[in-house]
Amino acid sequence: MKFAALVDYLARLEATTKRNEMVAILAELFQHAGQEEIDKIIYLCQERLVPAYEKLEFGIGEGLAAEALAKATGKGKDEVKRLYKEKGDYGAAAQSLLPNRSANLTVDQVYDRLFAVATASGEGAVAQKTDLLADLLQKLAPKEARYLLRIPLGQLRLGIGDPTMMDGLSFAKAQDKSLRPVLERAYNVCSDLGHVARVYWASGAKGLEGLRVQVGKPVRMALAERATGVDDIVARLGECAVEPKFDGFRCQVHKDGQVVKIFSRNLEETTAMFPDIARGTRDQVQARSIIFEGEALAYNPDTDEFLPFQVTVQRKRKYDIDEMQQKLPLRLVAFDLLFLDGQDRTHDGYIRRRQLLQSAIAPGEVLEVTESLVTRDPQRIEAFFADKVSRGLEGIVAKRLDAPYQAGARNFNWIKLKRSYQSELRDTVDCAVVGYWRGRGMRAQFGIGALLTAVYDQPRDTFVTIAKLGTGFSDEEWVQLREMLDAGAVEEKPARVEAILVPDVWVEPKYVIEIQADEITRSPVHTCGRRGQEIGYALRFPRVLGFVREDRTPEDATTEAEILEMFRKQAQRDEAASQEAP
Repeated sequence: MKFAALVDYLARLEATTKRNEMVAILAELFQHAGQEEIDKIIYLCQERLVPAYEKLEFGIGEGLAAEALAKATGKGKDEVKRLYKEKGDYGAAAQSLLPNRSANLTVDQVYDRLFAVATASGEGAVAQKTDLLADLLQKLAPKEARYLLRIPLGQLRLGIGDPTMMDGLSFAKAQDKSLRPVLERAYNVCSDLGHVARVYWASGAKGLEGLRVQVGKPVRMALAERATGVDDIVARLGECAVEPKFDGFRCQVHKDGQVVKIFSRNLEETTAMFPDIARGTRDQVQARSIIFEGEALAYNPDTDEFLPFQVTVQRKRKYDIDEMQQKLPLRLVAFDLLFLDGQDRTHDGYIRRRQLLQSAIAPGEVLEVTESLVTRDPQRIEAFFADKVSRGLEGIVAKRLDAPYQAGARNFNWIKLKRSYQSELRDTVDCAVVGYWRGRGMRAQFGIGALLTAVYDQPRDTFVTIAKLGTGFSDEEWVQLREMLDAGAVEEKPARVEAILVPDVWVEPKYVIEIQADEITRSPVHTCGRRGQEIGYALRFPRVLGFVREDRTPEDATTEAEILEMFRKQAQRDEAASQEAP
C-alpha cells in the first residue's frame, strides 16, 4: 500500500466523529492492506511502531520536529515555529511549507524510516534523528507530511481506540462484528493488536484460536466486579475463596530463566523501577518459566506493616531508584498464576492455579502468596472483611472456585468489596479527564480551576461525562495538572468524547483520577447513561482522591455500565433504609 493511500484514510477518519462510519473506513483500509503490512498499519494508527508494552519511543518532541521541518524546507526555525503557533499543529505547518510534489513511498518504506529514527542512539543521536526525519519529509507530498509528523508527536487524534479497530478488522473479513469476540480474546492474551491482525490475515479466525499466553508478552489483566455487601457475594458465588484487597501496584511478573520482566496494569514495563521485586523473583521462584500476578506495596521492615498507597506511589519513578528501594522496600503479594514451565494455566480453575502458585514461590522477604479463606458463611466473610479493613487494607476480593483466569474480562468470577463502600457512595469512581475550565478568583493564577471528567462507554468506545470537579488538589497539583493537560489540549471536542458541557479547554482522554462522591444523581447536563430524551447521570459532591492514577489508562476508567449498576444498587439501599425508618 502506498503511504498516500493510508493518509487518505487517516484524513477520512479525522473528518468524522461517527463510530459506525469510523468502523466502515477502517474496514475498507484493512481490506486494501497486505499480510506483510497490516500490523504496521495498525501500529501507525496507534501512533507507535511496536506494541505498547515494548519500550521503543520515537524520541521526537516539538523542538526536534521544528528543526527537521526547517531543514527539510530550507526555512528558518523561527519561521517554522511562527507557523506552528498560527496553525497549532506541526503537521499543518509541514503541509503549508513543503512544495507540492508527487511521492511514491509505501507504508513499509515510511515505517522502516520511522523505525530508523526511533532507534537512532548514542553520541549524536539527536542530530541523526533530525537528519533522518528531514530526509523523510523531503520525500513526501504535503498532505503525507501532515500526518507523518503527527504520528511521532502523538497528535493524530483520530478518535479510534482498540475496540473500534477490532470492529474494523471483523468487518474487513466478515462484513459484520461477529469476529470481534475472537479478535478480542486473541488481543487479551498477547496485548499486541498488530500481531493479532497479522495472524488473522495469514490464518483467519481459526489461526487466532491458536494464540496462547507467552512469557514476555503481557496478558491483559482480569478485573473484578463490585459487590454491595457480603450477602451479595454469597448469593452470586456460594462457596468461594476470599482474599485481602490491597491498594498498591498491580504487577504481572514474567520470568524466563534469569530474565524477569514486570508489567503494570496498563501493560507498561516497570522492571527498572522495581529491581527488588525482580531480584526477589529470581531468588524465590523455583520455576524456569512463569507468569504470576500480585500487588506490590511499600512496607515498614521494622513493623512488617504495609504502608498507604500515597507512600507506595513514591516508588513509581525512573530516577534515584537505588535510594528509594532502601527507603521504601516493596513486597509483592502474589494472588494468581497464569503460566508455569511451558504450560498456559489460565484455563485451570482457581483452586488448581493457587496450588501451583504456592508450590512455585519459596519463602523469602520479597514475595509471598496472599492469604485465602474458602467459605460460604457470610459471618466468616464479614469477619475477614472487618479484619482486613482494621489493618488498613482496601477490603476483600471473592473468587469463584472453578473459574478460569479470563484475560481482559471484568465479570462476577471476581467480586470486590472495598471499605469505601461502607460510607458515602460506597465506592470510588475512576474518571478520565476530558477538559478543564480556567481558574477564577484564587485559582486565576493557576489558569485552571475545574475539570470535566468522564467514564468509559465500552461498547461504543466513547467517553461520557459524569462530573465537573473542582476540589481535592493542592495548589501545586493544580499547576502540575494544567501542564500535563495542556500537552494534550485540542481545539475541538475529541471524537471519542460525548458532552453537553463545554469546558474552556478540551483535552484528549489520557489521564485518570479517582473520585469519591456522596451519591449518583440524575443530571440533564451530563451524558453518562443519556439515551434519547432521557437525562444522564452525575456524581454529587465529587472530590478527588490522590493525584493522577498512573497505573490506569483511559480505557481502565469506570464504565458507564458500572455507573448504572451502582445507581441501581444505591436506589435499592435507599428503599431499604426508608422501609426501616420509623
